[in-house]
Amino acid sequence: MLNIGFIGFGKMGQIRAEALAKTEKAKGLVVFEPNLIGECEFLIANSAEDVINNDDVDAVCISVPNAFNFEYTLGALNAGKHVFCEKPPAFTSQQVREIRLAEKASGKKLMYGFNHRHHGAVMKMKELIDSNKYGKVLWMRGRYGKSVDESYFETWRANKELAGGGILFDQGIHMLDLFLHIGGTFDQVHAFVSSLYWKMEGMEDNVFAIMKNSKTGMAASLHSTMTQWRHLFSLEVFLESGYMVLNGLKTGSGTYGDEILTVAKNRSQAPAATWDDEERFLFETDSSWDSEAEHFISAICNDTPISIGTSHDALQVMELIEDIYENEHHESESLNTHLKPIQ
Repeated sequence: MLNIGFIGFGKMGQIRAEALAKTEKAKGLVVFEPNLIGECEFLIANSAEDVINNDDVDAVCISVPNAFNFEYTLGALNAGKHVFCEKPPAFTSQQVREIRLAEKASGKKLMYGFNHRHHGAVMKMKELIDSNKYGKVLWMRGRYGKSVDESYFETWRANKELAGGGILFDQGIHMLDLFLHIGGTFDQVHAFVSSLYWKMEGMEDNVFAIMKNSKTGMAASLHSTMTQWRHLFSLEVFLESGYMVLNGLKTGSGTYGDEILTVAKNRSQAPAATWDDEERFLFETDSSWDSEAEHFISAICNDTPISIGTSHDALQVMELIEDIYENEHHESESLNTHLKPIQ
């Protein structure tokens, strides 16, 4: 039985604890949470370091504001602990590279909470794509948006120093990760990053990005937003011989609607595929948290590699996020340079 130490035991920490317990191969031992509400069945630590340095702790689960992910992950690996950490892995790709060095030196398992890969519809999409039944991916389109109100500014997510970024760091990162998971990497990026409505200093409320792999020609477009007044999740993947459209995402809040995957083969001649050609899959249960926990604990107990949510996955998505921010910066500079006043 693995002993788990939790750094951060708010909503996410508690969800992780419940999922880890379901594996019947792990149990919570100790918790550090400065804002703990209610009673806790585990031992209470005075600091994150007390959890990390506890000799009885086999693995550390980190569910804290983004700013602390790098520090605590690095510390836990250096202390010889297995680590599960929420996204984002850090604030920069260079920090992720440092973590990867520590991971290799420690010989321990490191997994990141790219939770959306574990949703039933996404796993079905990945299975079908890997089967090559539909050919290679030609293009993808992802829209992921939510609505926030003034209470958002009372949370750490509205604090640049704690969050690191706006909606792209908070939610868009999941869609970017799915692009990488399903379609592969990108080496060309064009993006528009803005905060037109909430006007947060240094933090975006909308991102429009177009990405391309210049070798394969595969392209993807992203809209990540917190001014989507009706919550939305939509991922479309079009391939040489068919398409897959995922609308909705099964969540605890239910605000993203039903998780419905539509799949169809295309036609070599007109007319195009019709509604009758489509096969629909409804995923009524969100088992993503349990799937993640099982993968993490199984890798530790059986000494098998982490295959979903690896540090390499984390590095790729952080490099892509940096490319988006950097492209927006250069585009803005170029626009300001070339714009001339009308005479």
